[in-house]
Amino acid sequence: MNRRLVLLAALALCGCATVRVAPPPAAGFAELEPVYAVSAGREAVTIRVASNGCTTKADFAFFVEVKPTGAGLAFGRKKLDLCKSFAMGSTELSFTWDELGLKPGTTVFLLNPLERWMGPGS
Repeated sequence: MNRRLVLLAALALCGCATVRVAPPPAAGFAELEPVYAVSAGREAVTIRVASNGCTTKADFAFFVEVKPTGAGLAFGRKKLDLCKSFAMGSTELSFTWDELGLKPGTTVFLLNPLERWMGPGS
């Protein structure tokens, strides 16, 4: 079952709850955002992530660790997408190599889990 649906159901049943939107900067990412797809293009890295309609690039933070064997790249959500939508959706977010602090051609290892896309309403 989709963890976002479980969270929304729990919030609806509890009435009022506190949701921790972002971990403290020193704590790192508590949980990496699952991605549906990733592509490394000439100018940017593009990820496809879950969205209820309000997800933007500003809602995400990234972490890059450069090692001699390549760079580890992780994306984490800073802000939950609390928009009301009847069907699951997704959106693509692009981060340029310059934004990531990486040179084009760098070997990159994505640290986020890859989740299969089941389509709207699945």
